[in-house]
Amino acid sequence: MKKTLPVLICTMLLAACGFQPRGTANLPFDTLYVQATAGSQFANQFRRMVTSGSSTRIIDNAKTAEATLVLISEKREKIILSLSGGGRVSEYLLRYQMSYRMIDRNAVEIIPVTEISLKRDLSYSDTEALGKEAEEALLYRDMQNDAVQQLLRRIQLTKLNSSPATP
Repeated sequence: MKKTLPVLICTMLLAACGFQPRGTANLPFDTLYVQATAGSQFANQFRRMVTSGSSTRIIDNAKTAEATLVLISEKREKIILSLSGGGRVSEYLLRYQMSYRMIDRNAVEIIPVTEISLKRDLSYSDTEALGKEAEEALLYRDMQNDAVQQLLRRIQLTKLNSSPATP
């Protein structure tokens, strides 16, 4: 009883605050083709999210897909944000940018070229170089996850043209 009481209290608090799991994504099409450079981590992560979190199927043929997501570019930047009194870097700005567009099976643009841009600050110290390198990789991975989530939410808001496909 002592172990179940805290779990019960936490469950009641979560229910009272309106917390709900994300659930599935309702994408406006049944099939999707993702056009990206080979080995793109972003594309692989996006495919996994769509496959596991929606009823939309990722297919390997753009001609039979209802829509095609074209991942145009993905860029990571590391910019010096501030220097210490001794002229050493004390802070970096990490920037992650990706651009995409979406077309339907008739090559009609559904979403024009759009960019998702995210940035994070990273404090830096020469004495903690290895730890800061791992933190940088973690921040880039976090920004990529955020970009995948944003892209998924943006796609959920799109509307497909209901005109029939031309042969």
